[in-house]
Amino acid sequence: MNTPISVGILLFPDVEELDFAGPYEVFANASNQQKEPYCHVTTIGLAEEIRCRGGLRVRVDALLEECPPLDVLIVPGGPYAHNNFHNERIATLIRQQRKRATTIASVCTGAFFLAFAGLLDHQRATTHPSSRERLQQDYPQIEVVAEKVVDLGSIVTTGGVSSGIDLALHFLERWFGAEARQREARRLDGPWH
Repeated sequence: MNTPISVGILLFPDVEELDFAGPYEVFANASNQQKEPYCHVTTIGLAEEIRCRGGLRVRVDALLEECPPLDVLIVPGGPYAHNNFHNERIATLIRQQRKRATTIASVCTGAFFLAFAGLLDHQRATTHPSSRERLQQDYPQIEVVAEKVVDLGSIVTTGGVSSGIDLALHFLERWFGAEARQREARRLDGPWH
């Protein structure tokens, strides 16, 4: 097998736990039939320790300014993303990774960070159903749609708190085929079969 896909997951105060833990679970555990991992996951944060929306405390692998090269950057959502998305440190990270040809993907209201960074201008995008109207009002140049996953190739947005799992399974299929997705979906034993 080739080198595992390098996946970075952004963490910030009040991040929604399932927004990042869902994709983390999929990416960190998915492997081929020889049990070789498909991905290597790194958490990247605004601080060394992040307190999540529900109170969970998480220590990150790297600070934003120390972010290693990535194949994919996952940007989750949560109250901070919905209310404080004008964070220039996060926007800078997103733009830098984009310049490196990194695929950028948002989960739920993480789309607000992508919009602020300018990645969604004149593109189709989605977010949590209760936030679609606000995203459209704040960024009228974006075509906000009611879809679970909007894949534009190098930019992917998803809608809803649990959509991070859909996103990760979508990427597994895109990179490694339907069998890889099905193998991981069976392991999760959820509605993704």
